[in-house]
Amino acid sequence: MSLSPRPSAISDAERLARLARLRASMETANLQGVLLGSTESLRYFTGLAWHPSERLLGALVTPTALHYIVPGFELSKVDSMPKLAGEIITWEEDESSSTRVASLLGPTDRLGLDDALPLFAYHALAGAMGSDRLVDGGRIIRDIRLRKSTAEIAIIQYAMNLTLEVHRRAHGFIKPGTKASDVVCYIDEQHRALGAANGSSFCIVSFGEATSLPHGAEGEQTYSAGDVVLVDTGCRIDGYHSDLTRTYVLDAPDAEFSRAWSIEREAQQAVFEAARLGAACGSLDDAARAVITRHGLGPDYALPGLPHRAGHGLGLEIHEEPYIVRGNRTVLETGMCFSNEPMIVFPGRYGIRLEDHIHMTETGPKWFTTPAKGPAEPFA
Repeated sequence: MSLSPRPSAISDAERLARLARLRASMETANLQGVLLGSTESLRYFTGLAWHPSERLLGALVTPTALHYIVPGFELSKVDSMPKLAGEIITWEEDESSSTRVASLLGPTDRLGLDDALPLFAYHALAGAMGSDRLVDGGRIIRDIRLRKSTAEIAIIQYAMNLTLEVHRRAHGFIKPGTKASDVVCYIDEQHRALGAANGSSFCIVSFGEATSLPHGAEGEQTYSAGDVVLVDTGCRIDGYHSDLTRTYVLDAPDAEFSRAWSIEREAQQAVFEAARLGAACGSLDDAARAVITRHGLGPDYALPGLPHRAGHGLGLEIHEEPYIVRGNRTVLETGMCFSNEPMIVFPGRYGIRLEDHIHMTETGPKWFTTPAKGPAEPFA
């Protein structure tokens, strides 16, 4: 299989536009700074990708400047990494990073905090600045990240296409006697072969009764003829995630499994049809549960039935807003991306999860990948 040409990475111009939106939101919220930690929001706004640790490394965004807050011994590495231009402010091992942040702000300035900053960073900043000057900046950050740009959607689409092809290859790899760990390794190899440099970002392979555990069982499993197969995996392309699940049998399905699979697919389709611009996210979860209840399963979170939300947002984080969960009043808007996976669990027997993702266009919902065709035909 040949994938379509790989889309361009996010440009500096797009990141600068994101910063402009952040600064506009800061002004509205009366914030004189926003501190980004070693989080996906740091990558989103600046392009700098850094794994979190016990040391603060991030960026302080003010109305007129971008400052990178960096441990002194990491200066040369950070200086060489892709990112927007900005002043690098270092702190040494015997110094306080929080005091350094405070020194870049006025004595009464209010600081919005990245909601993914660790608690130790908050306490240190409260000690340096006073807790009354610290504000939860998560909402203004998340509101900007919530609606994906055309460039972001193109990257996610590419990643989804890649992982769907990996699923096809894994389907042909599984035979009686195949170990789940061998399938996981194979999937990682195929992600790499198709261009995901770091392989699988995660992988769940379950057989038989283990498929009834939404996030898989501990220990090794071996496929036996007739087992239900559940494969849930994804990769990252330029930081953006793919995430796809297929559940199927390799032999002719019996009537009971075929009926259960059809209910799952009906619930998934109901979510898609409920995904209209202006609809509340919670109404999509309601649509899935209405199908499941109508077929005598559930209700609510009772099993056999749907034990968790019907979906989650996706982007630089594999689980992010908007969440497709009961009671969520967030309104669907153009650019929102989210999973559609109203899993049905039959405890002690099997589970069926069909997971594809949707993005909202100006005319309504659009699948990133075409849903599965049937209980023994996981690909359209």
